[in-house]
Amino acid sequence: MKEETIRKKRKRLIFRTAMLAVMVGLVVFALVANGKDEQSVIAKGEKAPDFQLKKFGTDETVQLSELRGKGVMVNFWATYCKPCKDEMPYMEELYPEYKEKGVEILAVNLDSTELVVENFVNEYNLTFPILQDKNGEVMDLYNIGPIPSTLFINPEGEIEEQVIGPLTLDKLEGHLQEIAPEE
Repeated sequence: MKEETIRKKRKRLIFRTAMLAVMVGLVVFALVANGKDEQSVIAKGEKAPDFQLKKFGTDETVQLSELRGKGVMVNFWATYCKPCKDEMPYMEELYPEYKEKGVEILAVNLDSTELVVENFVNEYNLTFPILQDKNGEVMDLYNIGPIPSTLFINPEGEIEEQVIGPLTLDKLEGHLQEIAPEE
């Protein structure tokens, strides 16, 4: 009986030690993972990381740093995203007016199928640049989570605002006014 009690205590000790080791490992992992995220989050006032992407349907590329001096809206979207579809007509409606005011709208598409994107662009008659981020490199660079996500970059190349979720026409216009270069 005594030997059996010792064996049970030993098993309990081993089990508890293993559970403690697992818990410590999880805490260390959580701390390391959160530390990385804090470093890569794009914050208001920070310089927007430069990127270069191909325009949809062409061999032409757009590089963010070449747009310095203009306000830039960078919208991350996909054709399967219902809220993305809802805000596209607002962007198209405001694009001609704000392009004249020195603001560029860049819609960074995250789809991998070109035909689906082509049909979407044609259906909505989009005239602003649609950029392809098939591998998600720019999405990762900006630490984008849910879509739609939109960044508003001022003429100095700094993040003015980040909006996660869909934009209404009024909110979109307000943000575009904020990043328009002074006349």
